Amino acid sequence: MESWTRPYTPGTGRWLIIGWEAFALALLGWTSIETFELNNHGLRLLACALAAVWVIGTHRILQMGAYVGAGGVRIHGLLRSRTMAWAEIAHVHLHEASHRIGPFRIPSGLTVLIERRDGSTVNTELWAQGVDFHSRPKLFRAVYHELRTRHLAAGRRAQS
Repeated sequence: MESWTRPYTPGTGRWLIIGWEAFALALLGWTSIETFELNNHGLRLLACALAAVWVIGTHRILQMGAYVGAGGVRIHGLLRSRTMAWAEIAHVHLHEASHRIGPFRIPSGLTVLIERRDGSTVNTELWAQGVDFHSRPKLFRAVYHELRTRHLAAGRRAQS
């Protein structure tokens, strides 16, 4: 069984997001109770459903990120995870992300992208301005170099 490690500690901003989500779900619960005039049974059902959504969401938020192992890299996103063997990866590189709004291009900072050998790209959830690296730019670069180094080392092992 493969052992996966995240080469960085999550940032404290994740806890702010989790708190914000708890507040938003509480507000949703309150407005639902007021709007639909829920009775005790409906209130319990809604509370349990919102609590389950919050617990599952919290778990996923805490697990998000890039994990490395001897055989490859695993990317945990909010909704799905994917695992790629080092042999499937062509390049690991930095990408200057931006968003377009009409004719305007808004830069959003550096991200780490994985290019697969089939030509597709995979977002790693590693963003220089994100909750994990916003106040720790050196850590972002170190994680990027860790991914590149492991990928290059796996390529050298495969050629030997």
